[in-house]
Amino acid sequence: MAQQPLPSSVQPTDVYGGDEVSAIVLDPGYINTRAGFAGEEMPKQVLPSFYGHITSNRDVFGDQAMYPRADFEIRNYMNRDSVVEDWDAATKIWEHALVNRLGIPRPTPPSKNGLNNKPKPAAEGEDVEMADEADLDETENYEKPMAENPLLMTEAAWNSPKQREKAIEICMENWACPAFWLSKTPVLAAFAAGKATALVLDVGGSNTSVTAIFDGMVLKRSVQRSPVGGVWLSSQIRSLFEASEPKVEVVPTFMVENKKPVEAGQPADARLKTFDFQISPSFRAYEEERVLKEFKESVVEVWRGPGRYLAPGNEDYAKNLPGRVFEMPDGSNQMWREQRFKVAEGMWDDNAAFPGATEEGKITKAQTVPGLIKAALDSIDVDVRPALLANVVVTGSTSLLPGFTDRLNHELTAMFPSVKVKLHAAGLSSERRFGAWIGGSILGSLGTFHQMWISRKEYEENGPGIVEKRCK
Repeated sequence: MAQQPLPSSVQPTDVYGGDEVSAIVLDPGYINTRAGFAGEEMPKQVLPSFYGHITSNRDVFGDQAMYPRADFEIRNYMNRDSVVEDWDAATKIWEHALVNRLGIPRPTPPSKNGLNNKPKPAAEGEDVEMADEADLDETENYEKPMAENPLLMTEAAWNSPKQREKAIEICMENWACPAFWLSKTPVLAAFAAGKATALVLDVGGSNTSVTAIFDGMVLKRSVQRSPVGGVWLSSQIRSLFEASEPKVEVVPTFMVENKKPVEAGQPADARLKTFDFQISPSFRAYEEERVLKEFKESVVEVWRGPGRYLAPGNEDYAKNLPGRVFEMPDGSNQMWREQRFKVAEGMWDDNAAFPGATEEGKITKAQTVPGLIKAALDSIDVDVRPALLANVVVTGSTSLLPGFTDRLNHELTAMFPSVKVKLHAAGLSSERRFGAWIGGSILGSLGTFHQMWISRKEYEENGPGIVEKRCK
């Protein structure tokens, strides 16, 4: 039998084969954007996806640029669904992470390296101009920031075809990448855990999603998501502070000039800074979120079970457990006991959630973690469910709450008593936070994967629509 000719996608393997590939992995998210080289254990750069916008039409990126100033507001290039909304800002932040922060070497353009200088004709100024224009295209090619680096980018499981096409367009047109691949975050998280078939529970900053992966492919009908993530948890903490006696006020660190120690439960004794300009609400909210994040990481805990936190006797039992003290930036401090369990209970039981001052705090049973898992499994074939429940992969930074995996195990065992449930949750916090990036790093460094890249030639032949055909 005659051998079939290889598709054009295989051609780059001659160039990008083996250890010579310096592929870049870019993992954009609502809270952070992660970037690094394929084959490494952790991303080299983790930047906030929030950025500062100055009224003079200038954008600044990175934590160091986030300080109070006049006419300064905080924006995000993504929406709460982890889908890019502002492509101009996204491109700037990604370039900042990849070129300025990651330090990808850029070839010196012909216009500056001195090797292509042409002697100027003595009296023919017009000829000189024509020669310079002829060099413009060549110069532009040299100045593309990633002309030697294939790029593997992650995306949400519900990303639209239009968004996917825009991503490859930026890569190929703006950055001149030689090859590109787009992969869904739950697939990469499963890959990082060494699973081709898995039920991936991703509890991130802006939302929680459950996705069934079978033989490395997303079962689209199984994809479920809800806003019950880190930001929602912050709204629950705000509601707790509002309901506390005395009421707890969140004063961000940048507003405190100095403070004195006070007894627990007493008003703060601090002097606040004054500014000769108005602090924007978005900047204040961004800085308050830093305080709430610290509170989540040091105080909040998931009720481990068995049973729900609201079951008779559990709340009384929680009151007798050791509490945790948290000191606010202004010096006020308080002991938190049973309240720290109630804050996270809404993730599992909608009846336990604080109603909140806005719609953010209101959730339904279907939006809880057990509700999402049940809906995902109900949407797929019964025969596949045992294999998925035996490979439940837990990822996302909010899943690092103490007691989360214990509670998840109790809930799944109660929901599916006749099926063996096995959880796979990385022990290292960094592996849980960067699960999708790590999966992309492994994938992008495999020699066998280099046959999969969408090459630049293939993009030029087919246009941006090729990403929808190839990256399924």
